[in-house]
Amino acid sequence: MSFNFSVFKVRTLSAIVFGVLMMAGLFWNQWSFFSLFFIIQIGCLYEYQKLIALITPGYQNISFIHKWGLLLLGSLLFMAIGPVDIFINGISLQIIGSIALPLVAVVMMLADFLGKQFKFQNWALSFIGLIYISMSLSFFFPLKKIMSHTMMGDFGFAIPLVLIVAIWVNDTMAYLVGSVIGKTPLSAISPNKTWEGTIAGVILSVVLVTKVMGIYIPMPEKIIFIISLTAAIAGTFGDLLESKLKRLAQVKDSGSMMPGHGGFLDRFDSILLATPFVWLILQFLL
Repeated sequence: MSFNFSVFKVRTLSAIVFGVLMMAGLFWNQWSFFSLFFIIQIGCLYEYQKLIALITPGYQNISFIHKWGLLLLGSLLFMAIGPVDIFINGISLQIIGSIALPLVAVVMMLADFLGKQFKFQNWALSFIGLIYISMSLSFFFPLKKIMSHTMMGDFGFAIPLVLIVAIWVNDTMAYLVGSVIGKTPLSAISPNKTWEGTIAGVILSVVLVTKVMGIYIPMPEKIIFIISLTAAIAGTFGDLLESKLKRLAQVKDSGSMMPGHGGFLDRFDSILLATPFVWLILQFLL
């Protein structure tokens, strides 16, 4: 994979704008944090439906209620698992999501049954999307809660930030190193990725994130190291998983949300797999 400066410039400028928006969502307040991942969840789930419809023609025939109801169902699942400390008129979003989730699911299934459009395969594919996207992104909230109340103040942003930065650095370093010296394809699923770029991306990501963020975040370097290593490795597999979906759908990008990067799934494929793995690892460590 040869280095293309014009492509790199577009990717870099787009990433800077996107990075500013991400940081604003992470740091501003609880609602911005919720809104950031809520929008990402909606965008990813919408693009997932489009890819599945291309891979499985029968999915193109899902009902109107099933298609748009799935976005509502994903949002309610996201709320039910995630934001315990956000309220509307004194009622937690988590409670609202938990109560509305089964009701909406039942209504959607009844609508499909009565309209004679219920197919187990289509519902199974939709359920996989909910787990793959909505549930995965909801883990950002328990990750945020881990360091929300420390002796040194509120550092709830710390673990989500380490996770996201580790993936960004890994992706960037893998692209740069792979473009310059990469010769050995990593997988037939994604022929532009190389072993040289992948290994360099993981190593550089872990070293840079651990050393730099260890200076500013009141967290043992050992924990930062484990988070960044888990994020980089799991994120690489997440990238390959989404590449497999696109290959099956025979498309280059899942969407066009971000110039030089593609759609929501193209940008967040690594995060979707890395987040639950980081959460799981921290359950044992903390």
